Amino acid sequence: MEAVPDIELQGLWRHLPARARPFAALARFDRPIGWWLLFWPGAWSVALAGAAIARWDLILWLLLGAVAMRGAGCVYNDIVDRDLDAQVARTAKRPLASGAVSLKAAWGWLVLLCLVGLVVLLQLHLAAQLVSLASLALVAAYPFMKRITWWPQAWLGMVFSWAALVGWVEASGGFAWPGLALYAGSVAWVVGYDTIYALQDRDDDALIGVRSSARALGARVRPGVAGFYLLAIALWALAVWGARPDPLALLALLPFAGHLAWQVATLDPDDGAGALARFRANRGAGALMFLACLVVGSA
Repeated sequence: MEAVPDIELQGLWRHLPARARPFAALARFDRPIGWWLLFWPGAWSVALAGAAIARWDLILWLLLGAVAMRGAGCVYNDIVDRDLDAQVARTAKRPLASGAVSLKAAWGWLVLLCLVGLVVLLQLHLAAQLVSLASLALVAAYPFMKRITWWPQAWLGMVFSWAALVGWVEASGGFAWPGLALYAGSVAWVVGYDTIYALQDRDDDALIGVRSSARALGARVRPGVAGFYLLAIALWALAVWGARPDPLALLALLPFAGHLAWQVATLDPDDGAGALARFRANRGAGALMFLACLVVGSA
């Protein structure tokens, strides 16, 4: 495969056998930012529920599930979007769009990744299993959202934040409003960072008619992202207060809030490379939020 930014294998992945490389690229194994962003909400919920130490094994299972299911989601998304991907400069060399992987082989790879996800699912109690399975409809519908709504990032937010619900139910035994507030804040966070990510494709998306929040916001991208990040902080403050009603507990969110403020303050909507860097910086932001939940939940 020709090396282009969206599919160029990096690090040790470049040394895989030639036949395996397109499948690694299809699942974006060399792009860990995706599974970090899928993993963090689940880790947050376990930590905020006060179970991070006792259920360290659950956090590791959630991490494995994030890697497998993010890979499966990428494969499914590329199956659905293979014709659109061929028309966008950044995605034209993706394995399915370029023909490096056949459609039949992609479906087989998808099933294999889902089997890994099934192994993780079986480690959970029944209630958490049911919550996990409830996300499948959202996952299946996501690739079509960019064709029917200007806000596919909101749908992605619901999908990428679902682990917060799974982790909370598994760690605490049921739903509670702090867990729901944590989930809602994560949805707003995802809309913010994925709007930043979508800035890379605004021109190509406009040419082929693909919708996104970056296009919907237009010249108001920076204040729009700031608004979603502020909403995320407000909802997480509510979740923290629900777990520990102490004003000092809210201070744990300050490092994370400062990180998001930096993203907005330095964002140039016309700089694709800069937008990508700020999107990827949310891996570190997620770690700051995990530390905040760990401190509050363990207090």
